[in-house]
Amino acid sequence: MAVKIRLQRQGRKKTPYYYVVIADSRSPRDGKFIERIGTYNPNTNPATIDLNGDKALAWMEKGAIPTDTVHRILSYKGVLFRKHLNRGVKKGAFTAEDAEKKFGQWLEEKAGKLDQQINRLKDELNKEERTRMERESKVAHARAQEILAKKLGAPVPSEAAEGEEEGGETPANEAVEAAPVAQAETPAAEETAAPAAEEKNNEEPAA
Repeated sequence: MAVKIRLQRQGRKKTPYYYVVIADSRSPRDGKFIERIGTYNPNTNPATIDLNGDKALAWMEKGAIPTDTVHRILSYKGVLFRKHLNRGVKKGAFTAEDAEKKFGQWLEEKAGKLDQQINRLKDELNKEERTRMERESKVAHARAQEILAKKLGAPVPSEAAEGEEEGGETPANEAVEAAPVAQAETPAAEETAAPAAEEKNNEEPAA
């Protein structure tokens, strides 16, 4: 029976997470499995991996074959390096104590690299946050300036309005005042012309 170390999909659509399982290669991807040895969540940055390295190493030494993705996960967690060290111990290249010491140094270097990656991601996130806040501040300032301009903005007073405020008379007012005078003079002229016309009519029969 061919045994594989592979991923079993879980989670909702577009937000999957996976179980790392030991399963028969003939069973479906999300079907029956022999043992669950960890989880893998690619939705975080960096990805979250919880793996039982001892069980993974034991199954690999029994002949279990990891898939490509699981192979990268095992390499990332140091399982493949431990397998390499165990092979060296069996061949007599170094002792088990030396193997443990080398693996401890590898873990320290890995932890340092991981901390650097996390700090770099935090710096990038803080930089993006500052840029976003500066952009929003500029937009808010521009909107405030527009609102203030609308509140303070007023139509420019015309010359006629300025003349009225100063108490002066405009040409329109003079024309309004002159109109009644002309209307008052018109009836007097008509009365003067009427008797003259009557006298002329009275004189014509005599001629």
